[in-house]
Amino acid sequence: MHLWSSSRYAIALPDGHRFPMAKYQLLREAVLREGLVPPERLHDPQRVSLEDVLRVHTPAYVAHIVHGTLPYAEQRRIGLPWSEAFVERAFRVVQGTIEASEAALEHGVAMNLAGGTHHAFPDRGEGFCTFNDVAVAVRRLQSLGRVRRVAIVDLDVHQGNGTHGCFAGDPDVYTFSMHGAKNFPFHKVPGTLDVELEDGTGDDHYLALLTEHLPRVLTEARPDLVVYLSGADPHEGDRLGRLTLTFEGLLARDRYVVGLCREVGIPVCATMSGGYGRDVRDTVAVHLNTVRVLRAFARG
Repeated sequence: MHLWSSSRYAIALPDGHRFPMAKYQLLREAVLREGLVPPERLHDPQRVSLEDVLRVHTPAYVAHIVHGTLPYAEQRRIGLPWSEAFVERAFRVVQGTIEASEAALEHGVAMNLAGGTHHAFPDRGEGFCTFNDVAVAVRRLQSLGRVRRVAIVDLDVHQGNGTHGCFAGDPDVYTFSMHGAKNFPFHKVPGTLDVELEDGTGDDHYLALLTEHLPRVLTEARPDLVVYLSGADPHEGDRLGRLTLTFEGLLARDRYVVGLCREVGIPVCATMSGGYGRDVRDTVAVHLNTVRVLRAFARG
């Protein structure tokens, strides 16, 4: 199994900022400490090419990001302050998902230990998402003829409105999202299949809905690849999630998603997506379980 991670995924933020940048380094350290992959299979992505980013994002938006000329209100909507490190982070996260998706096609599973930036639209970002790494990776694979049909299984607690916007009207990309009905984003963009959850939804009801809907997704999508946004924010300890899934429930979620896909021979590329635990170690523990599950289903 191959993973992607980078010290450039984390940037300095003002004191009191609510985005938990520490989770990237903590997860990387935990993966290596546990020996889930040898160091040579934990890759450091370089910057994604402009050509690839422009497969999804508008030239004007990309130029604003690169040069720091995005209007203040739009930068604030992203939720991260502009800096050269911010730009570097945005470009490297996308490349990590590109390379992980390519590795998944070869090895059955792979993961970018970041990414899942599903609130980014072609012409704007929001919700800590600058470029839509999943959309760029999918469009690149399609352009190279590596895949035709893709299913995006988005189990972040927040609806992937930007991803839905990127693929609206495209019959070759099936977007499935299970998310909090009353949570951000407050204006939802319809995907192929949306399952809305009430605040307080716990393990049993969540897993029942997932096992009801995921087989339908795979049957209807007939995908060459599943991109799995394995958000940690449905966890009961998450500050922004408003659901009550336990560590055991989220582990069962991961086992079901990856297991069902691999049972029918579909490669899985996972991304971290969201996680805002009151204790950052809880967020890292959820993501670490996802890596363990992927490792169990890897071909080598």
